[in-house]
Amino acid sequence: MATTEKISHRQLVKVSKFLSFVLRHKPDAIGLTLDAQGWASVSELIKKAPSEMSLTADLIRQVVITNDKQRFSLSEDEQRIRANQGHSIKIDLGLTPKEPPPVLYHGTATRFLASILREGLHPGQRHHVHLSLDMKTATSVGQRYGKPVVLQVASGEMYRQGYEFFLSENGVWLTEIVPPGFLARLE
Repeated sequence: MATTEKISHRQLVKVSKFLSFVLRHKPDAIGLTLDAQGWASVSELIKKAPSEMSLTADLIRQVVITNDKQRFSLSEDEQRIRANQGHSIKIDLGLTPKEPPPVLYHGTATRFLASILREGLHPGQRHHVHLSLDMKTATSVGQRYGKPVVLQVASGEMYRQGYEFFLSENGVWLTEIVPPGFLARLE
């Protein structure tokens, strides 16, 4: 279906943040129901969203299509939507373990570095540790939290030692934990 609405960048960002909040963390904040795989009905989402969001199916479709991080997916019939990863709520994305490339990257802020090098990477409030395929993306992620630092992850070695990796629909590599022995700081 073609887009007919003129949607501002500002509105796309506002709706993207709202969708991240309800689809990844707090669906109950608006009384939204997610299934076991994290899918929500688009019509239910529109109905339950605050009126100031002015959600429409077209606006949701545009957020999904234009989001640079590809955070969301629509079902083939565009009747359901879900976040691709980053959940703090229990859902099953149906990801299949996959062999990662030999090296992946993790962006963080320098203030977290000492603890990460001592304890490794843990998912925190999320289900998985998020890893990037390239240093540029990892640096961008690290900048969200302060002065960025990039860690190199020996993902191939981890995999050979029995650690599982998953590739989300939007190209983010996921694993449950990265022990400190598999991390190296990049300058």
